[in-house]
Amino acid sequence: MAKGYLDIEDDIAAIATAPGAGALAVVRAAGPGSVERAARAFSRPDALRALDGYRAAYGKIVDGDGRAVDEVVALVFRGPASYTGQDGVDIMCHGGRASTDGVLSALEAAGFRRALPGEFTFRAFYNGKMDLARAEAVGELVAARTAASRADALSRLSGGLSRELAAIKASLVRIAAAFALRLDYGEDEAPEDIASELPALREARDACLALADSYAVGRALLDGSVVALAGAVNAGKSSLFNRLLKDERAIVSSQPGTTRDYLEAELDLGGLPVRLVDTAGVRDSADPVELEGVRRSRLVAGGADAVVYVVDATAGLRPGDLAFVEADPAAIRAWNKVDAAGAAPAPAGWIPVSAATGDGEAALVAAVRGALLGGASADASALASGAPPISARIGTARHREALLRAAASLGDAAEAVEADEPVDMAAVDVAAALEALGEITGETTGEDVLESLFSNFCVGK
Repeated sequence: MAKGYLDIEDDIAAIATAPGAGALAVVRAAGPGSVERAARAFSRPDALRALDGYRAAYGKIVDGDGRAVDEVVALVFRGPASYTGQDGVDIMCHGGRASTDGVLSALEAAGFRRALPGEFTFRAFYNGKMDLARAEAVGELVAARTAASRADALSRLSGGLSRELAAIKASLVRIAAAFALRLDYGEDEAPEDIASELPALREARDACLALADSYAVGRALLDGSVVALAGAVNAGKSSLFNRLLKDERAIVSSQPGTTRDYLEAELDLGGLPVRLVDTAGVRDSADPVELEGVRRSRLVAGGADAVVYVVDATAGLRPGDLAFVEADPAAIRAWNKVDAAGAAPAPAGWIPVSAATGDGEAALVAAVRGALLGGASADASALASGAPPISARIGTARHREALLRAAASLGDAAEAVEADEPVDMAAVDVAAALEALGEITGETTGEDVLESLFSNFCVGK
């Protein structure tokens, strides 16, 4: 791990708000001597030193030469009742690069070290203010792009996942104790049949698998997804793009080949953060610019999490359309322009929609969301409203991998018990499962993993 993270006795400071002009900004400081050091850069040092936790003082930040940098309000925190578990000071200054840089420089002159990314949250984890699963949720909450992803991250920050893991671990600790007792007594003297632990082993394994399966929803909420609109020229992809965005982003024209390169935009699709891509219409063309647009569009569609293939209902299915859906059977099939004169009925498996009127939009959105969630069970209305998830959910591939390892170890333990193998073999498997779960909450996480996780946080968080 980088040396700075483990130097928890250092007094650190960083700008905690986004750069740019604004009414206010926050420069954050923490460390065992942070209040005293901040007082050296404050125009009313004795007033700052005398503050209890969660009390504020008005004054000026002054540089090393005693010149005023900015008028501020300094809010003091006293450990352990603070975010990091240490003393700290949040300095609210005027929002602007010159002000924040000036305040931070004054604090550095007073002896503060610039904080590493995520170092404040690392100290909260190190000092036992939160476990690693909750600490990771802090970064997820900062990065949340929709109300649903915010609610999902907030649920983990509030301890929903940690409580679920604690229940599984408590059961496994009890099972491990039963195995240890069996080892102490020996097979002939054991007070009870170890096979009685089979139901608890299987229940713990199933709980791990259920949490691992929740990654489909957690990933879609946290990382977002790419959805590509594909189809022949004049199928109405750009109109559908505008309809879903509720904005006239793409130029719409009856002239074939209007979209010569792909367009993209961010979209909240029923609670899921989505990057929607309008691709160039596929057709034979001698225009090198249009051909390049088609090539790029195919690349984008090939890497998308979901593809909506759009067909003009007035033109019907053409050989190129059939070839596409045969090559990509998972593509969502949109039968567009159903409001137009001469539109044919939608074939089986196609969703009738009208980009012009919005008919069928809800059904199309539901189909896209279903594809992105991978068939995972999720309450659509809860996701759309941003309500907290009904049960715990994971949000990272790291969590999923650890849960799958835990489930595999518990499956091995159950098989060993069923086969009446020596109990120490099952005990080793239970210990491996506990270690895997501990990687999620931080009890058994290596320093290199911790450094990687916290270094991806914002500076000042």
